[in-house]
Amino acid sequence: MFIALLNHTAPIEEVDYLLADHAEWLARHFQQGHFLAAGKCAAPADGVILVRPMLRGKLDAVLATDPFVVRHLSKYEVIEFSATRTAPELRLINEALVH
Repeated sequence: MFIALLNHTAPIEEVDYLLADHAEWLARHFQQGHFLAAGKCAAPADGVILVRPMLRGKLDAVLATDPFVVRHLSKYEVIEFSATRTAPELRLINEALVH
């Protein structure tokens, strides 16, 4: 699994201009099953996405298509981890139980 931390590199006024496009991008990846949760984040990041297990290269390709990234307004920091304990409702993404 991954935690993708979104950090804006441009003024918030520029970021806000693409907010609807970013929301559409998020919705598409939720529908495709890539993302589990997303939202605004308190400092040090501006946003966070909890990403389902996938190949790291695939995740990098997905994040590169975020309109914020395409327009060079934001960048992602990715933290990879193996979920070994989860709440019962997240059992299907518990990598310790899947393998």
